[in-house]
Amino acid sequence: MPVKKKSRRTRLIVIGFVILLVAGIGFGSWWSVDTVRSSFPQTTGSLKLKGLTSPVQVKRDSSGVPQIYAATSEDLFRAQGFVQAQDRFYEMDVRRHLTSGRLSEMFGSGQVETDAFLRTLGWRKIAQQEYDTQLSASTKKYLQAYSDGVNAYLADHSGSSISVEYAALGFVNDYKPEKWTPVDSVAWLKAMAWDLRGNMQDEIDRSLLTSRLSTQQIDQLYPPYPYSRNQPIVDDSAITTQTTSATTTSTASTATTSAATAASNVESQLSSLSDTLDEIPALLGPSGNGIGSNSWVIKGRYTTTGKPLLANDPHLAPQMPSLWYQMGLHCTTVSSACPFDVSGYTFSGLPGVVIGHNADIAWGMTNMGADVTDLYLEKVTSDTYLYDGKQRKFSSHKETIKVAGGADRTITVRSTNNGPVISDRDDELLKVGDEAPVTSSAPDRGDGYAVSLRWTALTASKTMDAVFEIDTATDWTSFRAAAKDFAVPSQNLIYADTAGNIGYQAPGQVPIRANGDGRYPAPGWDSSYRWTKYIPYDEMPTEYNPPRGYIVTANQAVVNASKYPYLITEDWGYGTRSQRITNLIKSKINDGGLISMDDMQEMQNDSSSEIAKLLVPILTKIDIKNDKGDYIRDAQKLLETWDYNQDSDSAAAAYFNAVWRNTLKLAFGNKLPKELRPEGQCLTVPATDQSGPVDDLDGKSKLVRECGERAADQAQPDGGDRWFEVVRDILNDKTSDWWVTSPTAFYDKNSDKPRTTRDQLLAEAMKDARYELTSKLGKDIDSWSWGRLHKLNLKNQTLGTSGPTLVRWLLNRGPWNVGGGEAAVNATGWNAAGGYDVVWVPSMRMVVSLADFDKSRWINLTGASGHAYNAHYSDQTTRWAKGELLPWAFSAKAVTASTSDTLALTP
Repeated sequence: MPVKKKSRRTRLIVIGFVILLVAGIGFGSWWSVDTVRSSFPQTTGSLKLKGLTSPVQVKRDSSGVPQIYAATSEDLFRAQGFVQAQDRFYEMDVRRHLTSGRLSEMFGSGQVETDAFLRTLGWRKIAQQEYDTQLSASTKKYLQAYSDGVNAYLADHSGSSISVEYAALGFVNDYKPEKWTPVDSVAWLKAMAWDLRGNMQDEIDRSLLTSRLSTQQIDQLYPPYPYSRNQPIVDDSAITTQTTSATTTSTASTATTSAATAASNVESQLSSLSDTLDEIPALLGPSGNGIGSNSWVIKGRYTTTGKPLLANDPHLAPQMPSLWYQMGLHCTTVSSACPFDVSGYTFSGLPGVVIGHNADIAWGMTNMGADVTDLYLEKVTSDTYLYDGKQRKFSSHKETIKVAGGADRTITVRSTNNGPVISDRDDELLKVGDEAPVTSSAPDRGDGYAVSLRWTALTASKTMDAVFEIDTATDWTSFRAAAKDFAVPSQNLIYADTAGNIGYQAPGQVPIRANGDGRYPAPGWDSSYRWTKYIPYDEMPTEYNPPRGYIVTANQAVVNASKYPYLITEDWGYGTRSQRITNLIKSKINDGGLISMDDMQEMQNDSSSEIAKLLVPILTKIDIKNDKGDYIRDAQKLLETWDYNQDSDSAAAAYFNAVWRNTLKLAFGNKLPKELRPEGQCLTVPATDQSGPVDDLDGKSKLVRECGERAADQAQPDGGDRWFEVVRDILNDKTSDWWVTSPTAFYDKNSDKPRTTRDQLLAEAMKDARYELTSKLGKDIDSWSWGRLHKLNLKNQTLGTSGPTLVRWLLNRGPWNVGGGEAAVNATGWNAAGGYDVVWVPSMRMVVSLADFDKSRWINLTGASGHAYNAHYSDQTTRWAKGELLPWAFSAKAVTASTSDTLALTP
């Protein structure tokens, strides 16, 4: 998790030094490595597990991946809870403290602001409501059995015997983990939904841009989806919805203009809110259109097996251990009483399997990106807010945050009928409130606005039911019925079955707006901007056995907006990855070939740069003039024979990506407000106000020194495929204002700064890239490689981010020099504004053979274990980095053949 506050860092340093003691580094006479190893799980022999009705077998392969066999569903999930606690309890414990807003109980006062924000959202309370009022009796039974298994493990383990981190926590704050509850598991779904919440950050960013750019310029930075070039998931012919429901199209333009005007008046509030969001641990990855996934499924007539092949690789944050946990859950006799025979990926702390296959079907997920959040501006007084011309009292309650090593903190959570007031949770906004013309101090009243949030995940739903229902689905009909309960986050679900069918289903609660399009914060005082209802499930996009014989989902548009009666979002991913996958499939099919498992794996590792194909032909023709002879020209020559593949050892890929980064910085980054630029990047820029540039006494543009404020992995321009489209749209306009390299000349056409052209800017970007790579990789071009720039580091999400150097060395792993890149199919994403380091990755990869599940393949980013010195802590990572996959045994015979360790759990 990102850690910025000084007090938080201090506490983590203290804990970190204790870990050094525990690990025996320099103090071996007191503590030994035995203390660290005491938490390693027992994987052979037998153990008694309270509550079992009959023996359970846990078979682990050479990678430590468990396959569990039990006679009853309750025994199966009780064993799952026990085994996950063996491997990953510290991770589970941190997650539940995150979702309940209780990180301060573990890590002290530095986490109070984060806890306050999360208490304001109320994830834990919504999860409790779901458990109490929404979930089925069988789901509750499975959740309780899982919790019992976790607690059976905790009953016999404490301190360092759970994990080395607890030995450290016990020294500084007497922390002891409490019992696991079913709601702890349900609440994790809220964290998953938060990181996949759609366009909330885009909504904030567009509002912040109004301080410096016109509405027309902002629209240029958020171009429309290129339907004619990058095909949506669902063909137009598959949209059969017969509905007369009104769309928001007719009101979108007026609503957007109104909202943009209002938003321009709350720049400070939204800037502070953005800073607060940066503090929230992004467990799944940085927001933006890079986070998502690839998945595709191909019908048997085009495969070497004669049955469907299905691939999936979610793009999430790199971390140690991996977010995913591989396992199999098998009833020894499958029946209605014990219906589970499923294998795949789940999350530590969550029973069941989230992505994978059972004996009949396979499924994958990518982020749909539906707009399921809206920010509302609220006109407030000290204790009321305005709604349809009337003052209404806030709904409010107190929350007490317990702080390790410090005094409790009490906060007041306020809500309007639109949702919780999230702008209350920022010290800077308190200053705004102090200056507001109201009778008493309260946040967000500098100009009368607070900011509230409406989000589908803040309504109780049945998503936990859907997990178990999908695990036991046997055909398309039962799969679709299960998906109906998958409310949040809205995901693209792909499907295949052993009968040869393939399908796609868009589930989730997607709001219908009476007014507005969700692109800017809406006026909360106007009821016409309220959500009216959700898109009916039977009218959500779906496809079954499409004539083309394959389905590709990679965060592109789901449907052509002009053909579909509802607004899903205005902020799709732009389809670069999805179209590349589609083209690879079509190329194979059109050549008369059949697609094999190896072909699917090769597609997952495709590193072709689509923006390079557009820019390199122009870059190679630019006349580079330089007083140092061929210094720049030698780098330019790398591009002339490049095949556009971003392999780890490619010098051309390194140079091109540096050119792309510097092009974006010159054309766009230097012209964005400080709230969007990366922290520490300081520029001299024209001073502006709401009317535009500000002149000094001599009538010239007033210049100010201004430093960026956004975290490096969240800054703009991030270089994703939205920026591909922005550049594509202006590429033939060689004198577009965006090609002006000087911010002063960009904002003030009367400036004496030169108004450069496209080729002049690109030439400058090539020079800057040459100098940058010389600094980073050396003067000798022959020594350059993309992997040396593009490094993957895996960090423990607490002490691994801000502990002492030696602690980070003990807990973290890396670097790995990797290929791939931003918007490539092998999506090792990097933020062009912040640098070249990998910020999201294919967090796992799988390829499923519906002809023979035992021929399926999979890999995790790290390993099964969360214990830093365990053999399975990072044993899959090097293979992952090479694009390799491991055999994935499923049948009882294949699992037995691959078993290295067997543990018997007995009543």
